[in-house]
Amino acid sequence: MAAQNKMIIFSAPSGAGKTTLVRHLLEQEDLELAFSISATSRAPRGQEKHGSDYYFFSNEEFNQKVEEGAFLEWEEVYAGTKYGTLRSEIERLWDLGKNVIFDIDVVGGLNLKSLYGDRALAVFVMPPDEEELENRLRGRGTDSEDKIRQRMAKARKEIGRSDRFDHILLNRDLERAKTEAYNLVKLFVGA
Repeated sequence: MAAQNKMIIFSAPSGAGKTTLVRHLLEQEDLELAFSISATSRAPRGQEKHGSDYYFFSNEEFNQKVEEGAFLEWEEVYAGTKYGTLRSEIERLWDLGKNVIFDIDVVGGLNLKSLYGDRALAVFVMPPDEEELENRLRGRGTDSEDKIRQRMAKARKEIGRSDRFDHILLNRDLERAKTEAYNLVKLFVGA
């Protein structure tokens, strides 16, 4: 049984590799991790499904949940697009005896860390440099030039907040970053 009531927060600028690292950690059965599915007010993209990729809500539904106090944290990440962590999602996963892992933006990650203190490990995934980050974003082939510029501007602000995290994990070499992430989480959860 996993140590209860622990959360592992992975935050980073878009393209730094946090999703890849979180997926790797979820495959490690000895860590007994469960992924926290975020809520969003944006529409599903591609094959995304409600309840497995995100909890998709209209703006009105999202705002209603905010008024009800259903979120531990939430924010408007991009104009008109909100993301948040449902209190019920964390309770559901903790009731299963799992440690909860997050792939979450920087502000959301810091908000969760401030709420849970020592019960949360906050890891900032640092890209090797700006040029490599931009190359990764372009390599995805999913964003317009304008969107890439927005993401890069946001990344600069997020990197400026990296010192507020418990650990900065440099993702220059993916295999090394996976090993470092595993060792950090294993030590934290006491697996």
